[in-house]
Formats: sequence, C-alpha cells, structure tokens
Amino acid sequence: MGIISVEQVDHLFWLGRYAERVYTTLKIYSVYYDRMIDETEESYPKYCDSLDIPNIYESKEDFLKRYPFDEKVSDSIISNLNRAYDNAIVLRETIGSDALSYIQLSIYAMSNAAKSNAPLIELQEIMDDLLSFWGIVDDQIDTEQIRNILKAGKRIERVDLYARLEIDKKRLEREVNRMIPRVLRSGMKYNEISLSKVGSLINDNQLDYDGLISNVETIVM
Repeated sequence: MGIISVEQVDHLFWLGRYAERVYTTLKIYSVYYDRMIDETEESYPKYCDSLDIPNIYESKEDFLKRYPFDEKVSDSIISNLNRAYDNAIVLRETIGSDALSYIQLSIYAMSNAAKSNAPLIELQEIMDDLLSFWGIVDDQIDTEQIRNILKAGKRIERVDLYARLEIDKKRLEREVNRMIPRVLRSGMKYNEISLSKVGSLINDNQLDYDGLISNVETIVM
C-alpha cells in the first residue's frame, strides 16, 4: 500500500479506539451483570461517573437494559459499536472484507442480545468477534503502519478506560508499556510531552489516575 492519507489515519485510529471501547465496556458489563441485579445499593452511578458519561438512567434495571442497547444514547455500547462500524466500512479496502465482517457480526450479535432476556451469551459472542477482528488484523494486514495505527488507538483507549476505572497499577503499567511503542511506530502526529508524562506517571509509587487520564487524552488529538 502507498501513502496513508490523513483521513485514513483518522478512521484507523478511531476504529481501534471504538473497537476497544466496546470490548472493554462489554467485558465489565458482563462481569457485573448478575451482581448489579442482586445488589441492594446501586453501583451504576459510580460507573457512569468513572467513565465520565451522563447518568440518565432511572434505576439499575434501566441501566442494564439501556446502557448496552439504546442507540439513542450516544454513550451506549451499541452507539460505540456503530461508530466502530462506520469507520470500518470506509476502510473496507484498507483493512479487508474479512476484518470488516467481524465488526458486522458483532452488530448482528448486539441486535440479538437486545431481544434476549438473558443477553450474556450474545454479548460474549460480540467480544469473541472483536477478538477475531484483531486476529485478522494481525494475520491479513501486511502494512505495518496500518496495524500500528489501529493498535495505537486500541492501546490508548484501553489505558484511558483502565485509568478511569482505577485498575490496579500492575495491569495499567503493562498496558502503558504496550501503548508507547505502538504510538511511536504509528507514524501519527502525537504530543511528545503527554506521551512522556504518561511514561513517567506510571512509574510513580502513588499512581495519579487523574493525571494519567488527562495526559492519555492528549497524546493524539
């Protein structure tokens, strides 16, 4: 492949981010689904606050139904999956039809999950489809820069989400150490100060989650 256009870079970066956002938020949702049903004290407001999304939900039951499946809510999981698809469809010639097909399959699985009274099986299918998408990226995309841009988006999104959810330092350190080389090899314009700051913050004994978030957000604008 020849020179990658600025528009393609943007679509690749955000495809990586949205695909990871869907995967990680679904993983968390699946873990807490049964716990939220049985809990006496509602925890979803804290979840919304952590991810900086509006708490528009009337109850935990409303959250469990609408957060994954309501396309009218811009921060819902389905809305982020649709954004991943919108970026993937314009990249069909760049990422290949096989990679695109797994994003499409995840859309179908989400539709089925929305109709189910016990959606966890279909939601697991979505996570499996997204893992298969990344497998196809590694196996069938020959251009290293394309893979690096996609994975830079993926890693930036994961570090951002993990920091917001205050995941333990060891796991965050691992993700930061995987993110930095991808950004450096991506060929994208990035904020050197923000990237360097993330690298130094993760080595502090007392992890500054807010500082990590603010700097991760400005690595690639």
